[in-house]
Amino acid sequence: MKLLSKLTLFITLSKLIIVVVFVLLLPFLVEEIASSYTNYNLRQQQEKVLKEVSKNGIDSYLQGAESFGSYTMLKEEYIALEPVSDTLTLDTIETEQRIVEQDTITYRILSHTFRTKGQTYLLEIGKTTSSINQYNRPLQRIALYVLISLIFLTLLIDLVFTRFLLRPLGFIIKTKLTDQQFPSNKHSPPVRTSTIDFKYLDQSLISLMEQINETFEKEREFTANASHELMTPISILQHKIENLMLLEEVNEPVQLRLIEMMKTLNRLKRIVRSLLLISRIENEQFAKSDEASVKELLDDVIEEIGHRMEEKNIKFDVKVSDRVLKNCSRDLLFQFLYNLINNAIKYNKPGGKISVSDSGKEGNYRIYIKDTGIGIPKEELPFIFNRFRKSNLQEGSGYGLGLAITKSIAEYHNIEIRIDSVVDDGTIFTLIFPPMMQ
Repeated sequence: MKLLSKLTLFITLSKLIIVVVFVLLLPFLVEEIASSYTNYNLRQQQEKVLKEVSKNGIDSYLQGAESFGSYTMLKEEYIALEPVSDTLTLDTIETEQRIVEQDTITYRILSHTFRTKGQTYLLEIGKTTSSINQYNRPLQRIALYVLISLIFLTLLIDLVFTRFLLRPLGFIIKTKLTDQQFPSNKHSPPVRTSTIDFKYLDQSLISLMEQINETFEKEREFTANASHELMTPISILQHKIENLMLLEEVNEPVQLRLIEMMKTLNRLKRIVRSLLLISRIENEQFAKSDEASVKELLDDVIEEIGHRMEEKNIKFDVKVSDRVLKNCSRDLLFQFLYNLINNAIKYNKPGGKISVSDSGKEGNYRIYIKDTGIGIPKEELPFIFNRFRKSNLQEGSGYGLGLAITKSIAEYHNIEIRIDSVVDDGTIFTLIFPPMMQ
């Protein structure tokens, strides 16, 4: 899962958890808020009563009576004053029941004692709990709506900011890591960001890519120079051996040894030529300005390699369209198909079969090369294009440069190669050509 997807999932889940927890706690929070507000309101009314008594005297309420009591029409609130024992001291707010006109009603009651004119009075101010709780549900609903709106807003802000924050990382992955081929002539621009971590990562990758390119260039230069330098002594040795073989005084055993030496030199010459070809391909010394017919290329390959099929009694079946490939090197494409078909012959069984077919319309052209050979083990597949890697499938199966050349030609033309193989059943090479060649 991508980093952006993980962060998005985390932000969304964390907000969802906050909403769930808040919804569960909301009734208790609203009830606590309503209770605190009611207590505050009762205290405010207490202060008003005491100020009124202090200013106008207790008779402003008692009106000559011994006690005072007043209820609202719906009995939701009441206030009461009555004389009590001088020893009674109260200053509490509690929830209690009162019987009012034969109705038992639960009130939130403030009880407070005070002295005036030498007498202690008890002040009670009550508010029904039902009137307190009647606003709980609307308050919960409003609070929930506000919370969801804030969560949605913050979620949107978080996602936009996260996407903006991680944009440099996406740029780094796209320009420095995705579909990178080495050596590369592309200049990777530095990422524009104020995040120090991304700047450090980008600079480190640029430095690493420069080192890799430099190493590849040194390897290319060494391969080309070494191959060129080797050709001269090989040619000299080959010429001297040929002269020795022409001498009359050289007996038959020596002649046989000279022939073996000549075979070794010829094999070494083929290896050096292959390395030179790979070096020329990698240095882009072949022009991609030709047009090549797939059918004609296959005919040329069969003309040159057909005798090997006859030796192993291999049947060759070609069913391809008259497709013409553009922007290519015809010589390299010939070598490309030659190596693959030669490989299919080498690892095929006597009396086997090789079939070549194609498919696809414009922009999706593919060639399939299928053989009925011994197949390639799954553990060997990642390494079959490696240079100088001997295969374990057959004795004396070569030095691993044929498929290395094939890979270099494919990369030079941006041709994708896919391999499907089953041991003792055969192998299919799928060649996917880029749109620019079609």
